[in-house]
Amino acid sequence: MCAKIEEDTNSNLYKNLLEGNKQFVEESLKIDPEYFTNLAKGQAPPVLWIGCADSRVPANQITNTAPGEIFVHRNIANMVIHSDMNMLSVLDYAVNVLKVKHVIVTGHYGCGGVTAAISNQQFGLIDNWLRHIKDVYRLHAKELDQIADMDERCDRLVEYNVIENVYNLCKTSIVQNAWQIGQPLGVHGWVYSLSTGIISDMKVSAYDNANMENVFRFK
Repeated sequence: MCAKIEEDTNSNLYKNLLEGNKQFVEESLKIDPEYFTNLAKGQAPPVLWIGCADSRVPANQITNTAPGEIFVHRNIANMVIHSDMNMLSVLDYAVNVLKVKHVIVTGHYGCGGVTAAISNQQFGLIDNWLRHIKDVYRLHAKELDQIADMDERCDRLVEYNVIENVYNLCKTSIVQNAWQIGQPLGVHGWVYSLSTGIISDMKVSAYDNANMENVFRFK
């Protein structure tokens, strides 16, 4: 009996998603009869968003933008890893084909990936991914270890994780080549608060590689 109830609940959830789609179409067409016709013509988003996969951080909704205005890549804890071909492929397409003007790494306070990384627990396959966040901790351990409150420590690591991944983004050949040919491209870091809805700018924007450590700079 319990299994039947669970099956019915899951079935209703699935059906509700399809019904929600119908409502979305109807409401969109009421506002603009050409909405989907225009959307199907193509995309020219000025922004690439590299964010966390967390379901509570939808890029368009929290920036009050429409579909087609933000090109989105999401993964656990908004990471920019130099060997991640998925992220690099998205970045390459966004920069070299879509010609985006801004790339924004967006983290959020209360990030489960960061919370997991700061612990000494094993979680499975994801431990290999979280290792990169542990490396961020290692770079800033002197400050982080002095923060007694674990929630505050995690929030500060969220900020450092965004900052370090902005640096990682700037180090890519894709971004540096765009800068070298004079393509206007800004790279930024934000942190979103789930409790207030406010985005904080981490003030680490870059528009060229002038301030990058020499060993990472392409000429």
